[in-house]
This record gives sequence, C-alpha cells and structure tokens, in this order.
Amino acid sequence: MSEEINVQEAAAESVSQEALDNLVTLKKGDTVKGTVVKIEENQAFVSLGYKYDGVIPLRELSSVNLENASDAVQIGQEVELKVVSIDDEKEKLVLSKRQIDSTRAWDQLQEKFDNGEAFEVTIADVVKGGLVADVGVRGFIPASMVERHFVEDFSGYKGRALKVKVKEIDRENNKVILSAKDVLEAEYESKKQDIMAALQPGQVIEGTVQRLTPFGAFVDIGGIDGLVHVSEIAWQHVAHPQDVVSEGQSVTVKVLKVDPSIGKISLSIKAAQPGPWESASGQFQIGEIVTGVVKRLVSFGAFVEIAPGVEGLVHISQIAHRHIATPHEVLKEGQEVKAKVLDFNPAEKRVSLSIKETEDAPAGQERAPRAPRAPKEESNLPAPESMSFTLGEKFGDKLSKFK
Repeated sequence: MSEEINVQEAAAESVSQEALDNLVTLKKGDTVKGTVVKIEENQAFVSLGYKYDGVIPLRELSSVNLENASDAVQIGQEVELKVVSIDDEKEKLVLSKRQIDSTRAWDQLQEKFDNGEAFEVTIADVVKGGLVADVGVRGFIPASMVERHFVEDFSGYKGRALKVKVKEIDRENNKVILSAKDVLEAEYESKKQDIMAALQPGQVIEGTVQRLTPFGAFVDIGGIDGLVHVSEIAWQHVAHPQDVVSEGQSVTVKVLKVDPSIGKISLSIKAAQPGPWESASGQFQIGEIVTGVVKRLVSFGAFVEIAPGVEGLVHISQIAHRHIATPHEVLKEGQEVKAKVLDFNPAEKRVSLSIKETEDAPAGQERAPRAPRAPKEESNLPAPESMSFTLGEKFGDKLSKFK
C-alpha cells in the first residue's frame, strides 16, 4: 500500500513539475490553447492547465468594440490565444484572442476575396456611415453596400446576420470593406431570370409596393421588382404615385411586357381593374344632369370628367347660350360644372355633354345662326369693307335660271 501511495505522490509531483516547467518556458508571443472558465463584463478567464488562469481583457477579445466579454466568448469554449505578457509575481498571464484571429483572418479573407466567396457575418456595431462586423479583423460595410435599396435608419441591424462578400482588402492599412449588396444583387439577378422566364404578358398576379419614385412604383412580385409607370397606376390622372399607393401595400397587377435582355418587367395596376368606361356602363342616361370637372380646354370645346377616367366633350356650341369665340371665355380647367348628357356610348368611349342646356336662356335672346364655312376657292375674297353689294348683283345670273 505504501508503495502505491509513493507512486501516486511521485506522479503528482511529476505533473506539477511539468506544469511549472511549462510556465517557466512560456514567453511573450507564444500561442496556447485553453478553455474559458469565467466571464466578467470586461474580461474572460481561461484555464491553460497552468498553476493560475490566464485573462483576456475586453480589448483583446475582438477586433471590434464590445460592450461585454460575453459578446465574444462563452464559458466552456476552447480558444486559441497569444501570450501578451507574463507576471509570475502577480500571477497574471495576459492573453489575446484578437491577435490570433487577426493573423488567421487576413489569409482567409484574401482567399474569399480572390474567389468572390459569400459568407455570413454578425453585425457587431452601427457606426456613422455604415456597419461593423468582426471577421477576425474589423470589417466595415458602408451604408451604400448594405441593401439594394436606400436605408435611412440602421439602428435595427446590430446583432443581425448578413451575407457579405469582400469588396476591398488592404492588409498593410488594416482595411477590409465588405458588401452585402453585392450578394443580394447576385441572388436577385438569378431569381429574376427564373421568374421572368415564367411570366407572360396579360398575366394577373399579386405584388407588394416596394418603393415609390416620381415616375412610378416598383412592385415586388415574388422577390423581383417590376415597374408600374405613373400612367399605369390608375385610370384617372395621377400626379404622383404616393397620391394613390403606399410602400408595403398589396396590389393586383397585370403583366404588360417582359424583356429578359434588359431585365425589365412592365406592370399595370389599372389594367388589372375594370376600366372606367366598363364601370360607367349603365351609370349615365341620356337627358340626365351630371356634375363634372373641366379637365381640358381646346379650341372646339371642353372635356369634362363626369366619373374617374370618363371624360365627355362639351362642344363650343354647347357651352353658353351666347356666341363665344373660345371656351376660355367662359370656362377654366379645374372648374366644377353641371352638364346634360346628350349622348352616351361606352362601347366607343364617347360622351356628348351640354352645359347651356342646364341653364335658362337669357330673356329675348335668340340663338345666333352659325356662319357657313367659306369654300376653299373663295378663301381670297376681298376685305369686308369692299363687300357692299346686293344678292341680286352677286347671284342674279344664277338665280335667273330658276325662274
């Protein structure tokens, strides 16, 4: 029994001596492996099998700024570290995870850059001008390279995982630029070609308004965008898309045109809805008095909108009881008027209206006869002041034939 105890004591002494030897031979710059045994807010403790544990200060845990050591390591995690300093008198062994990660990261990042490889990162911080990720070194994602579209507020990105590519790498200046947008663009183009191959003009599908511009609305139709031009948003005139639709709104659209060669999809919201003339069919009766808005004034009359997208013509002779040279004498665009339906033909998209028939004629006023249009061969008649002749003088010879 005593021999067995002596053997165990000798073995323990041997292990202890071996650990001491390891500490004695350990020097600054050495690489060691250990297990995280304790985490405090600003440091982590690692067991290396030595007589005292090593400590990793917060600044040596990561190449990016951390709020807490637990953001970089977890208890029980095995880590590879570099010895920063040794103080046996104070039993303090300072280690660095950042230096090991950084050395290894540059080679890996260069390889990813050369191969155009996409990989996932976790956003560690939101800073002015973009996002920061720990990729063994500090990786910066400029604001313009985060999404395919403009992002106003990045506050919700911290802690999110993004797929990125290395856009620029400069080891000498410790600079790594990442791009999530490049990955999204590549995925988008691949998906776009597949979807475009399945689309057919005339197809009616559901979509979501992705973003608005002065010239139209971009609608997501399953991961890719199609453009609804401002003229295709509604049957009535639209000054700006935001007057009719909003971002995030679900809409039904009709495919107008698909052009894979330039990656363009033309959509229409209005074409997926009943047209104004279809909706107006049976809505108006001849002789009915309606209220409308003057939309356009032309030399021969005024176009009055009596329903969204349905315009009728008020001929210049039907504007007022008195003779007017131009519609501008009586009407102006945007003016609300009452008009009588003289003719309604939705099949031909034609409505004839009269404003004067909704008003009483002034007492004693007779309708002025319309002057006959002069034949082309008489277009060079003398000026009015020289035209003092009688009908007999002008047409006497011709009238004598009928006697």
